Amino acid sequence: MIWLIAALALAQGMLGVRVVMRMAVSGRDSPITRSDQPSDATITLVVPVLNEEARLPSCLDGAIAQPGEVRQILVVDGGSTDGTRAVTRAYGERDRRVQLVDASPVPANAAGKAWGLIVGLRAATADWLLVVDADARLDPALARSLLAHAQTRDVAVFSVATLQNIEGALQGLVHPALLATLVYRFGRPGGATANPSRVQANGQCFMAQRAVLTDTGAFEAARGSLCEDVTVARHLARHGVRVGFYESDAPVRVSMYANAGDAWRNWTRSLPMRDHHFGPLEVLGLGEIVLVQALPLPLLAVSAMVGAPAWFLAIQAALAATRIGVLFGMSRAYPVRPWTYWLSPVSDLAVAWRLIQRTLQRRHRWRGRTYLRQPDGRFRLELDGGER
Repeated sequence: MIWLIAALALAQGMLGVRVVMRMAVSGRDSPITRSDQPSDATITLVVPVLNEEARLPSCLDGAIAQPGEVRQILVVDGGSTDGTRAVTRAYGERDRRVQLVDASPVPANAAGKAWGLIVGLRAATADWLLVVDADARLDPALARSLLAHAQTRDVAVFSVATLQNIEGALQGLVHPALLATLVYRFGRPGGATANPSRVQANGQCFMAQRAVLTDTGAFEAARGSLCEDVTVARHLARHGVRVGFYESDAPVRVSMYANAGDAWRNWTRSLPMRDHHFGPLEVLGLGEIVLVQALPLPLLAVSAMVGAPAWFLAIQAALAATRIGVLFGMSRAYPVRPWTYWLSPVSDLAVAWRLIQRTLQRRHRWRGRTYLRQPDGRFRLELDGGER
């Protein structure tokens, strides 16, 4: 029994050192600073949508508030059956930059959002492409701030660490535990890398030079991915492109999910980041979630009760303290925090189990469509019990 405890502690210690070192060296670059400095560069803003009638107006309010550097605002629709297209046309009457782009039907070998990105890029004419989700609320200074940051940091592709709105006390237990899995695997926002296993990306607010996306075929490479933002970033990194991830003083706020159940069902679909680039290092990252994030707090409690060796207790205490530090560090991502936010580490074990389950799962359902993972890691649409 003591050998099993020792092996577990050794694995935790080795992975814990990796995680702590990653957190220590990441996040050193400054955030995107707020800027109202005009730029000669131009932006096409792309909003991929499917049945977003309720959330789209707030997004487009922020989009049309952007200055003239934003030349196009493309709402790329993948086949909405609600009033999404009517909303888009109404905003087009207010601002000529707003255009509806029909991306339906989605091909069988493409995920819905990934296909929307491909179609949006084809219709774009500006120097830069800025992709935002329909639930994003954009600061009026966002476009100029992003352009200034790109020039200052000499980075051609980067994402914004968006601020998160939590809907209800129960989601306060789940959402932060899910977000923490990203911090453990990739570190803090604030920097750029061309290491495919270390790149971070956030499709809620993603900025890239149009020529870089076109030349590398980055969106096409993510056609069959259910975590298209990460797949794009990994593909670009494999082509030697530095991909950045930053916090921002010109914030973007998002309300990702309606409730805790929605987050549990849907965010865990993409968080494992299971795509055709998924390999041993990504598996190791899941191990870090289990052994370094999820297990220390319950093991500390159980070990104290059963009288485990002092050295084992010390390791669990150190890792648990790291988890509490991550909780405090992440708090700035949540402008309004329910009291349950501070209890969210109790969800870590369930979250770790869920991510492993979803990593192994071949069939996924998203936005009314069922996708089946192929042997090469890409997904295809499944229709009426069979592939199409």
